Amino acid sequence: MITYYDDRSVQVTSTAVRVDGRTYPLAELGMVWHRRGSRSWRVLAGRGAIGAALAGPLVAAVLGVGLALWLHRSAVVTIAIVGASVLVGLGVGPLADILFEHLDRSYARGSRELEMWARWRGRPVRLLRTDDALRFGQIYRAVQRAMEPAQPTRRQNSIGSSGSNPRPRSRP
Repeated sequence: MITYYDDRSVQVTSTAVRVDGRTYPLAELGMVWHRRGSRSWRVLAGRGAIGAALAGPLVAAVLGVGLALWLHRSAVVTIAIVGASVLVGLGVGPLADILFEHLDRSYARGSRELEMWARWRGRPVRLLRTDDALRFGQIYRAVQRAMEPAQPTRRQNSIGSSGSNPRPRSRP
């Protein structure tokens, strides 16, 4: 038995798919497909908040430099305002790394609910529902790989080797 995917709630092997305690033997599974739900506005708003948090200190630093030049104060005051603005801009560096990591994880998780369906014993059944796009992709690909050996092998001719192009045959 080959294990293609294994976590706390999902296991995909060469013999079956197990999801939350339910077992679906591969021999009983037919077509597998997926559905995408609507976008989650909560996730999109979170991404926008991270973007604002990244841009806020930088905008403040640029405004500080502009303010220092616009005020036409003494050189010492101008240098102090520009220095403070630059420090604010540089201070976002360590914070930016954390925020970019959260933003990257947000895109890996996705902004939609995803479902995997299969035809099992002649009827459609939902195998999995998750909002984690990365995990969903890993599980979906594992199910595809597990089902590949069960598919009938097609004889493939390479173009040019026999002098003719293979054509699909219609059934009577």
